Amino acid sequence: MGIRGWQGWMRNRVSLPMRFLSLVLLCVLLTVSCSRSTPDTSSNNRDRVVIGTTAIISTLDPADAYSIFTGNLLYNLGDRLYTYATDSPNLEPQLATALPTVSPDGLTYTMPLRQGVVFHDGTAFNAKAMAFSLQRFIQNAGSPSFLLADVDSIKPTGEYELTIKLKKPFAAFPSLLAFSGLCAVSPNAYQIQEGSFNSETFVGTGPYKLVGYGTDQIRLEAFDRYWGSKPANRGVDVQFFSSPANLYNAFRTGAVDLAYQNLAIDQIRNLQEGAATHGWQVIEEAGSGIDYLTLNMQSPPLDKLEVRQAIAAMVDRPILQDRVFAGQIEPLYSLIPNTLDVQNPVFKAELGDGNAEKAKQLLAQAGYSNDNPLKLEFWYRSNLVNDQLTAITLKAIAKKKLGNLLQLDLKGIESTTAYKNLDKGAYPIFLLDWTPDFLDADNYIQPFMECSKGAAPNHCEEGSSFLQGSFYSSDRVNQLIEQSRKELNFAKRKQLFNDLQTMLVQDVPFIPLWQNKDFLFAQQSIQGASLQATQKVPFWTLKK
Repeated sequence: MGIRGWQGWMRNRVSLPMRFLSLVLLCVLLTVSCSRSTPDTSSNNRDRVVIGTTAIISTLDPADAYSIFTGNLLYNLGDRLYTYATDSPNLEPQLATALPTVSPDGLTYTMPLRQGVVFHDGTAFNAKAMAFSLQRFIQNAGSPSFLLADVDSIKPTGEYELTIKLKKPFAAFPSLLAFSGLCAVSPNAYQIQEGSFNSETFVGTGPYKLVGYGTDQIRLEAFDRYWGSKPANRGVDVQFFSSPANLYNAFRTGAVDLAYQNLAIDQIRNLQEGAATHGWQVIEEAGSGIDYLTLNMQSPPLDKLEVRQAIAAMVDRPILQDRVFAGQIEPLYSLIPNTLDVQNPVFKAELGDGNAEKAKQLLAQAGYSNDNPLKLEFWYRSNLVNDQLTAITLKAIAKKKLGNLLQLDLKGIESTTAYKNLDKGAYPIFLLDWTPDFLDADNYIQPFMECSKGAAPNHCEEGSSFLQGSFYSSDRVNQLIEQSRKELNFAKRKQLFNDLQTMLVQDVPFIPLWQNKDFLFAQQSIQGASLQATQKVPFWTLKK
C-alpha cells in the first residue's frame, strides 16, 4: 500500500472468527484425537488444496478491504472489468470483453461487458450490476474508496455496456480497474450506504464461492456456474497461522500444501536449501513492493543537493541484498521496479553503489570534512526487524566507506506513530516501503513526487511529497506527471516517465533501495503453482 494508507486508510489487520463444530463432531464420531493442524485426508478432501499463511485479514468486503492478502482472496473470489495475464504484467479483459474505448479528451471510457455471467447467488450480471458495484465502492466510503475519487459518473449505456466518465484524464485508469476491490458484487446481497460492509460474506462472479469464514480458516469451493475455465481443484482451504515458525513447521511436515506470506528470511533460505532433498517447489518472482529512503528537503543539511547525492552514492545495495536479506531482494535504482518496462535505473548510472569517492567529493563540496563531519538522524520503524537490520547495515557501510565523515544516528519509532508524523517534518531521513494499488508506473511516481501546492521549490504544503515527508516541489515534475496522465500513446508516455526518473536522480528527494521478491512454496504433489507480478496467487490452477 501507499503513504495514503498511512494517513488514514491504514490496513486493518485483526483476526477472523472460525467454526470447527463439524470437525469436532467428526472427531467424536470416529473416537480419535483430532487437531486443527492435522490435514484432512478423506476422499472428499483429497482434491482440496490447503494454503498456509501468517497474513491477518479483517474483512472480505471489497469496498473496505485494503490489504495484500485480502486482495489475493478477492482476486480468486471475484472478477473485475480487467485483470492481468497470469504470466505477465499485461492487462487483459475479464468482465469486459475488450479494452475500453476512450474519448478524445481522455475523460470517457466505454466498455463492452461479458454476457452469460451469473453471481454466486444466481443473480444475472449486466452493466447495471457492474455500475452498482463501482458506485458502492465509492459511496460506502471504505478504506480504498479514494482510488475512485476522480470518477465523475458511472452509467450503464446498454444492457452490456458500461460508461465511466472521469473528472480529469488518467491514462492508467484501465490498470486501476484491475484493483482487486473493484470486483462485481451481487446487487441482491449488498447495499449502497456509507459505512455499510459485509465483512464475513462475499457474493461475486469469480471461480470460487465463499463457504466458510473463520478465525483460523477460510474455505472456498469451486463455483459450478462460473463463466470461464473451471478450477482444477474442488476447493481451497486457507489456513491462518499465528507465527512464521508455525507456518514453516506446518509446511515442512506436510500439514499444508502451499505456504505464502510471511516466512522469515532464515526460514525461506532453509526451504530453498531443502527443496532438492524433499521435493519442495520454490516459486520465486520479483515483487511489486519497493523500499526506499525519504529525505526531508526542508531539514538542513538535507536542503543541500550535494548532501542528498552523497547519501545516495554511499548506499551499497548489493551488500543489503547479500548480508541482510540473503538474496531475497533485488537492488533498485529507480522508484519504478524492473517488472515494468518503463524503468530506467538512473541511480546506478549517475551515482553508483557504495561509491565512496563520489560521496566524499560531494560532501567536500557541501563544506564537510573529517574535522567538520556530517551528522544525521536516520529513522526507521522499530517494530520491523528487517528495517532495524537495514539501518544498522547502512550505518556500518557509511562508517567503513567514509570513516567519520558521515555519522548516522539511528533512531527507531513504532510505525503507526511514524506515519502520523511524516507530514509534520519530524524526520530528516526515514526508511519506508511501498506496495502499489495497481501495476502502472504512475503509481510509483505520482504518490511520491507530485506536489499540489507549494509556495517555493522543495517546500511542498499539500500533495504526495508532503505526505511522504519529503516536501519535494517541482513545477517541471508536476507538468510531466500531468502530461503522463493525459498521454495514451505508450512510446510518448514511456518517454515522460523516463524524464521523471531523470528528475528523480537529479533532485534526489528519495533514494530507492530494493525491490522485494515474492516466494511461494508448494509440496511435490502440487501442480500449477505460480506467482504473479501483482503478488497474486491464482488458486484455480492448483491441483494435487
